[in-house]
Amino acid sequence: MKITELKSALLAKQFDERFSYIYGAEAVEAQRARYLAAVDAFAEIYGNDRDAALYSVAGRSELSGNHTDHNFGCVIAASIDLDIIAVAAPNNENVIRVKSAGFKEDVIDINAFTSPRETPEGHSDELIAGMVAGFRKEGYAVGGFDAYTTSNVLKGSGISSSAAFEDMIGNILSHVYNDGKVDNVEIAKLAQYAENVFFGKPCGLMDQVACAVGGIVAIDFADPKAPIIEKMDFDVSAAGYNLCIVNTGGNHADLTDDYASVPAEMKAVAAHFGKKVLRELDEATVIAAIPTLREKLGDRAVLRALHFFAENRRVAAQKEALRKGDIDAFFDGVIASGRSSFCYLQNVYTAKNLSEQGLSLALCLADNLLAGKKAAWRVHGGGFAGTIQAFVPTSEVEAFRSAMDAAFGEGRCMVLRIRPVGAVKI
Repeated sequence: MKITELKSALLAKQFDERFSYIYGAEAVEAQRARYLAAVDAFAEIYGNDRDAALYSVAGRSELSGNHTDHNFGCVIAASIDLDIIAVAAPNNENVIRVKSAGFKEDVIDINAFTSPRETPEGHSDELIAGMVAGFRKEGYAVGGFDAYTTSNVLKGSGISSSAAFEDMIGNILSHVYNDGKVDNVEIAKLAQYAENVFFGKPCGLMDQVACAVGGIVAIDFADPKAPIIEKMDFDVSAAGYNLCIVNTGGNHADLTDDYASVPAEMKAVAAHFGKKVLRELDEATVIAAIPTLREKLGDRAVLRALHFFAENRRVAAQKEALRKGDIDAFFDGVIASGRSSFCYLQNVYTAKNLSEQGLSLALCLADNLLAGKKAAWRVHGGGFAGTIQAFVPTSEVEAFRSAMDAAFGEGRCMVLRIRPVGAVKI
């Protein structure tokens, strides 16, 4: 549609049914206003006389399987109703322009920025260039476009702002230049390529898949080129719980080394046995070699490896619990996963700044607030800073939110809905 037609359609409530499906009926009015504001912002920057469309990519919450995907492990994750939205229109300049609200415009010549910088700078233009390169590598069509994006998937909040952004670039390229035929799993794989090769962050594939695919998904990365993705038919809200994410205010921006150390140490243990990743080993082999591994790699690497094996077992048990609707068994796994992440994976705070332990504090408060209730809580996402997650009984949500906001600031506790779709053209 022309920009003016998009605006008229929004005002005429033509997208309301779609918004209700994605965001929930209670959020339709707010989302309509949000998309209208984005259309106005696009028009101001790129002009009214453009053929444009609306896009959305979900943020994600990792429900189980903390730091296992990069070693070809198993996870359970979900798309959430915090998302990045875009208004995008093709151009014939072989240039991609992306103006994200609150950030400087990225301008990429797709015929010039075709290979990674010698030293990645960690800038969003590298993610865009990496997505274009990935599409080309796989034989998909590419071209220029102009886009305005706005996001409530807050940077550093542990709900995968970078993965959602990468998936959004792929989502637009798929629909504008490939008739929407690049499926969301393929977009997720190309997003990982962009982040690994162009952005310089050795992430796994979970974030990109969870943001792109939608709903609750169990993912087995034994073959990362063809991950087994299983939709889990379980409604957290219908079971009487809200998924709450508490943003403690810590930022992920300066923690690349901390994140990188986790897969690096796990892979170092695997390499000791001539393997690429821990998934190619069994736990008994690692335990038998502990004396040698301690001397060669240190205790933390061994602890992280043992966390990996235990976490894979938990994912299997939690998948079965979700299939049976056994919320107690699922919550037991959440608590055990959080304890293992804190004690053995050691990703709840960074050793670079021992005085800042917002995640530890949030977990302690959750323990106090929810003790004795049927509930669960654990570190969320990559860890080291950012957020915790908690499954809170609906009747307790307001008290939980109030206590967390009092500790960390107004609006820090986000009460979320798991949405049924990931990367979509509205």
